[in-house]
Amino acid sequence: MQIKSFIPNFVTLLNLLSGSIAVLFAVQNHFVTAALFVFLGIFFDFFDGLLARKLNVQSALGVQLDSLADMVTSGLVPGIIMYKLIAIAVDAPAMEASNDWSLHWSGFSMALAPIIGLFITLASAYRLAKFNIDEDQQTYFKGLPTPANTLLIMSLPLIMEFQNNDLFNEIILNKWFLIILTIVSCYLLNANIKLFALKFKDYSFKNNAVRYIFIILSIVLLIVLHFAAIPLIILLYIIFSLLNKKH
Repeated sequence: MQIKSFIPNFVTLLNLLSGSIAVLFAVQNHFVTAALFVFLGIFFDFFDGLLARKLNVQSALGVQLDSLADMVTSGLVPGIIMYKLIAIAVDAPAMEASNDWSLHWSGFSMALAPIIGLFITLASAYRLAKFNIDEDQQTYFKGLPTPANTLLIMSLPLIMEFQNNDLFNEIILNKWFLIILTIVSCYLLNANIKLFALKFKDYSFKNNAVRYIFIILSIVLLIVLHFAAIPLIILLYIIFSLLNKKH
């Protein structure tokens, strides 16, 4: 086996390692550090495919490995983060039951409401499995990509941590907001809607106008609103994709 054929797979494994470390921090409520490793994992996820194409070493193994790594970084982690946020919202410590929405069995008790957050992990697994057997999604995505959905979920604790706005905090820690967002997230991951991919066949403005406008607006929003811009960017991404006839 040529060394260059392993390079993209090694980068994919770095994605998996980053996601695994993010899990360790997420379960300990260290959301900012978890987010840092998630962002690092998504960075590796972007470059493994790019390297595979540049080196012309795409393989079936690489495709499967990429999905397995994404399942942790962009599937398990956002599910855990949502689980934790709902637990905070219903005032239920991670493995204890402090309200009526709880399970009691043989001396063990656990709040049930936070488990709803793990539906994101299930929906992510289903989305990744469908992607692996769908040969159409080369120039576009069918449903929200798992990394984009992960950025949406990870933005919530970051908004609370770094912007500390009373209104934002009140909304984010509302259990009904979190439950509805979880349902919307699961739907978008598997919705039969075409969303453009940020892949450039060439760099002309004519052929990539939507991509360039989206990137520019995203940068402006991030500068102005910081982490609070991420949900708006995801919304813009969906709107632009629905309006765009060419994917």
